[in-house]
Amino acid sequence: MRNAWRWLGLAGAVGVAAGGVLVARDQRQRNAYSADDVRERLHRRHEEAQARDAADPPS
Repeated sequence: MRNAWRWLGLAGAVGVAAGGVLVARDQRQRNAYSADDVRERLHRRHEEAQARDAADPPS
């Protein structure tokens, strides 16, 4: 039984490390955009959302 707890603890530590890697990678990708890039993407997404709303008005 003691060995099972060791494996469970090891699996938990690996999971926490993997989560940290994913968070760090995501943060690096977000920081790679300049303010102008972010603004342009937001404007484009807003225009796409407006186009979807105009094409499918609420009932």
